[in-house]
Amino acid sequence: MRSFELPARPHVERRLDELVDENRFTIAVVFPAVGAITLLGSAEGVLPEPLSFNPYFLLFGVAVMRLPLIAGIAPLLTKRAAAGLLVLCGYTYAIEFTGVLTGYPYGHFEYGVDLGPMLAGHVPAALPLFFLPLVVNAYLLCLLLLGSLARRAAVRIPIVVAAVVGMDLVLDPAAVAVGFWAYDAGGLYYQVPWTNYAGWVLSATVSVVVLDRAFDWNGLLARVESCRFMLDDLVSFVILWGVVNAYFGNWLPALLAVGYGYGLWRTDRFDFPER
Repeated sequence: MRSFELPARPHVERRLDELVDENRFTIAVVFPAVGAITLLGSAEGVLPEPLSFNPYFLLFGVAVMRLPLIAGIAPLLTKRAAAGLLVLCGYTYAIEFTGVLTGYPYGHFEYGVDLGPMLAGHVPAALPLFFLPLVVNAYLLCLLLLGSLARRAAVRIPIVVAAVVGMDLVLDPAAVAVGFWAYDAGGLYYQVPWTNYAGWVLSATVSVVVLDRAFDWNGLLARVESCRFMLDDLVSFVILWGVVNAYFGNWLPALLAVGYGYGLWRTDRFDFPER
C-alpha cells in the first residue's frame, strides 16, 4: 500500500506562484472592481438581501485579493517569521477587543456589518486577514521606495509606520461611508475621530517593529524585487477603496489612494501579463 505524502513545500510554493501569476489581472483588478460595485450596491440598498453585505462573499473576495501577498511571503516564512505573525495576530485581536469594549485606543465604535464570523459578537474572526496585509504592504512598498535608506532602522520603521497610518486615512472614511463601522461621536475627518489615528499610530508602531524583527528585511526586499506580483494586493487596495471614497465624495482619502497608486507606479509594478 502506498503511503500518502504531502507535497514538498517548494512544490506548493511554486504552484501558488504560478496560480497567482497566471491570474494577476483578475485578482488585482477584477476582484476589487467587483468588490467596489457590490459594496456600493449594498450601501445604496440596490442588491438583493442574500447578496447585500454577504459576509462570506466579502470574506472570499478579501482572501482572493490577499493571494499575491501570501504567495510572495510564503518562501520567507521561517519559524521566527511565523512566530512573529502569530504574535501580531494575538495583538490584533487583543487591541480590537479593547477598542470595541472600552473605546481605547481608537475611540468608541461598533461594527455595523458582520465581516465574516464574529468572535463573541464583537470582532471579526478574520481580523488579521484585514489588518496585517496593510502593514506588510506598507513595509514592502517603503523598502522599494527608500532604496539605500531602508538599511537604517531609524529611517525605515517610522516611515513604514506613517505609511500604515496613511492607509487607514484611506480605509476608515470609506468603511464608515459604506457602514462597516461607525464612531459614536463621529469626527471631523469624514466622521472618523482623531483618536482613531492616535490608536493607529500605536498599533502600526507595534506591528511594524514586530514585523521588522520577525523577518529579514534584506530577504523581504530581495523577494519583492524579484516577485512582480507581490504588491498586487496593494493594487487591489488602491482600486477598491479609491473608488468607494470617490463615489461618496471623500476626495482627500481618494487622493491619498491615488498617492499609493503613484508609489506603485514608481516601483514599476503595473506590468500585468497579457492572457
